[in-house]
Amino acid sequence: MATFKKKTKTKQDIPTSALPDIIFMLLFFFMIATTFRESELLVKNSLPQASELTKLEKKSLVSYIYIGEPTDKKNGTEARIQVNDVLISTDQIVQHVISEKDKLGEDGNKITMSLKIDKEAKMGIISDVRQELREANALKVNYAANKKLRLD
Repeated sequence: MATFKKKTKTKQDIPTSALPDIIFMLLFFFMIATTFRESELLVKNSLPQASELTKLEKKSLVSYIYIGEPTDKKNGTEARIQVNDVLISTDQIVQHVISEKDKLGEDGNKITMSLKIDKEAKMGIISDVRQELREANALKVNYAANKKLRLD
């Protein structure tokens, strides 16, 4: 009598040879698609439009100052100054500039102060900030703006 053997040698292993490739592809995707948060805006900041703009050369030497109406009504309705994640007064700008220069070390004298000013902000606070920057010897000042779209 003939006996039949069952061929039950099916492989139940999952091929994992491509798994490291998939993990690295996901890792590179998230590294490219992710941007790091610079600072959380505590003031309203819609920039004015301009037609003649230039890009900043070294962004590592740039310190940003935001000026605008606070987004939270607890902080008042008058225009305020924000550096990093903190609202400050005009008297504290000199101290901020000195600390930013200290962070940069030898390149501290090359610092560029970029003012991101809301288009609804009044000129009084802007001139006060410029005066304080002058006192702190931060003479390289940049005004940020959005590029004006041409309607030809």
